[in-house]
Amino acid sequence: MIFFIIIGMALVTMIPRVLPAYIVDKVHFPNWVNKWLNAIPYAALGALIFPGILSVKPEQPMVGILGGVVAIILALFGLNVILVVLGAIITVFITTL
Repeated sequence: MIFFIIIGMALVTMIPRVLPAYIVDKVHFPNWVNKWLNAIPYAALGALIFPGILSVKPEQPMVGILGGVVAIILALFGLNVILVVLGAIITVFITTL
């Protein structure tokens, strides 16, 4: 019985994730929609980083601000999202030493 519950939970989780990916792969969007969709990872990055920027070190808020500025600059160069995050993390790490 537990096995069937696990399989059912896996299917319920998988269907909403796989179905949109399958549909989007078959649909061709105009160029302006593709540009907008390409900006989503950077928007998500901003939403994840921004709340923590000022709380990295409450006694030194400039550390978080500097990490955020580095993230913005790297994102403007069009780097991969992972490289942008790593750049911000490394900046904060170096400035807190």
